[in-house]
Amino acid sequence: MLAYIVRRLLLIIPTLFGIMVINFLIVQAAPGGPIEQVLAQLQGTGVDATARIGGTSGGGDLPAQAQQTGGDSQVTGRYRGAQGLDPEFIKQLEKQFGFDKPLHERFLQMMGSYLRFDFGTSYFRDQRVVDLVIDKLPVSISLGLWTTLITYLISIPLGIRKAVRDGSKFDIWTSGVVIVGYAIPSFLFAVLLIVLFAGGRYLDWFPLRGLTSENWSSLPWWGQVLDYFWHITLPVVALVIGGFAGLTMLTKNSFMEEVNKQYVITARAKGLGEGRVLYGHIFRNAMLIVIAGFPGAFIGILFTGSLLIEVIFSLDGLGLLGFEAAINRDYPVMFATLYIFTLLGLLMNLIGDLTYVAVDPRIDFEARRT
Repeated sequence: MLAYIVRRLLLIIPTLFGIMVINFLIVQAAPGGPIEQVLAQLQGTGVDATARIGGTSGGGDLPAQAQQTGGDSQVTGRYRGAQGLDPEFIKQLEKQFGFDKPLHERFLQMMGSYLRFDFGTSYFRDQRVVDLVIDKLPVSISLGLWTTLITYLISIPLGIRKAVRDGSKFDIWTSGVVIVGYAIPSFLFAVLLIVLFAGGRYLDWFPLRGLTSENWSSLPWWGQVLDYFWHITLPVVALVIGGFAGLTMLTKNSFMEEVNKQYVITARAKGLGEGRVLYGHIFRNAMLIVIAGFPGAFIGILFTGSLLIEVIFSLDGLGLLGFEAAINRDYPVMFATLYIFTLLGLLMNLIGDLTYVAVDPRIDFEARRT
């Protein structure tokens, strides 16, 4: 097993490198880079990024050095909105953002810094990327952890019961619930919950924004706990309703696949009780794929699944951070979060394989080639 773990860890290096190369090239080829964002802000046509140069935050006149003409220059011709500006001003922007270096040199310099876990500073927020990620983590971890745990706590028992009572009325009406949960996305459930329970039209039981109240720090410890769960209830419920369907059906199908196998028939022929057969024999084999998928499910919800939920409930988490970085072409935040999330995802895949072994020690990854 140790050799398998070492091989998988070594495989992470080229996989991570390849993912970063592909995404780096795609992002560099996309129109509207950070320099165009700065020019748009200076000319009053930017969307959301706050330019770092000269304390400008969008809107207003161009700096004096930018107002000098130089429309025929190759430098200004490379960027949309730069025509007629002083080429020296554009070169200053290129130097500020590191675009004065060749593409391959910028990539290698970036990866060298990332290997030391030095992710640089956001272009438009004047904060270190690490500080930004750490600041947003509590929101995303709260959503990801509680959603994953509650989803598993609901889906596994429900899937087992549906498998045991396959074809019954219970199986039929719960399948209808599962279909609804599968068909309607989480953000629509979020809007419905707001309308019903957050002062949208009917009841005003839950807050509409934030992870805690403004006076959270002044509350006693039990008040802080209650306030935290009060704020996070609706976002987590929306994510659970939208995400439990697939896991429920996966659990049911896994059990149904095992029920008719020979070892189950033999166990029943020996006179073992249904509970002993179900949880002593079927459970271990049927739950392999379900339990081993827990790390990956958590990472998926943590980093990608809650973006719209964060927007709807005004929760400033990693999903919203990544979305804003993509819109504003904040390359340090984009590539740093991609690097961190990809690395965590690859590690979680390894943990998922090790979970297979923990659930069923008969699995031996050493015996197969990877």
